[in-house]
Amino acid sequence: MAYCTNRDLKDVFPSIDEFDTKTPIYGWVVHSSNLYRADNCGLVTQLFANGQDLGSAEANSGEVGSNGEWYYESTLDAVYYYNSSTNPNDMLMESGDDWATLKTRYISNAEKYLDSRLDGRLPRKQFKDKDGNYDYILVRTTALLACSFLLRASQPVSEVADALFDEAEKNIFSLNEGTTKLSWQVTGDAGKGVIREMSVSGSLRIVDTRGDYYDIYDRVGVKVTTAGALGTAKYSVWLKDGDNLGAERMNNSESADYIDTINGQYQTLVSGVQLRFAGDTADTATLNDKWEIEFHGKNEALDDSGMPYSINMTRR
Repeated sequence: MAYCTNRDLKDVFPSIDEFDTKTPIYGWVVHSSNLYRADNCGLVTQLFANGQDLGSAEANSGEVGSNGEWYYESTLDAVYYYNSSTNPNDMLMESGDDWATLKTRYISNAEKYLDSRLDGRLPRKQFKDKDGNYDYILVRTTALLACSFLLRASQPVSEVADALFDEAEKNIFSLNEGTTKLSWQVTGDAGKGVIREMSVSGSLRIVDTRGDYYDIYDRVGVKVTTAGALGTAKYSVWLKDGDNLGAERMNNSESADYIDTINGQYQTLVSGVQLRFAGDTADTATLNDKWEIEFHGKNEALDDSGMPYSINMTRR
């Protein structure tokens, strides 16, 4: 799976489709009967007629005998094309790569470039988040590089390509310096929990946690199991067991580990950590509003690609 997709290229540069690198072929002459030839055409790895991919080339020019068949003769720098109904001079004839295939190749090149530029202390296998997706900083940086490379293929001197590349370089620098964190990296506040709203429509919401988590890792599930205002609404908490993390247990509708009435104060979440709901006096919690709170242990090492290396010093 590549870091980014064709859709991501459009997101970072909506005009990318204007840079299809196909080259028009002109000057077709009759070679024999319905077989046409264009000389001095340059390398033709794929031929297109009015935008249609004509498929693989024939084995030699003698095999070109049916509509749509073609062959490129490298020793003569000539391409042959058969059409019994339309003169190719009246058509848009182009050489080049299929646009989707070309973009895929440039995405692959951009991914390889990015991997080669990233600090060797960043483990590639951990680039995906808990949902199996690559961090957006990696998606965007790869897309920026691929668009820059595509633009430079047709416009070697391009201010737009330079701007895209410069943004990618800044992202690479921040990743290498450790000022941009990836989802797998343990940060200084991970022991206090990272709150993520999964589906929340009520106006009473989790706004804060306090304390420190001293186990190793969990994604704690929290859900409103009784709707209402402060003093009436109730929340339930799911913690990990031997088989699943807390959020998975919540989504699997297993029995909750803890239930309490929402009162607006700091209340029990998990050993060592409390949470707090907040809202205006008239605000209410909606049944089945749910959150996921991700914890890394307080004593777990921080992941920081910017940690200094040890060096040897000598006295002159």
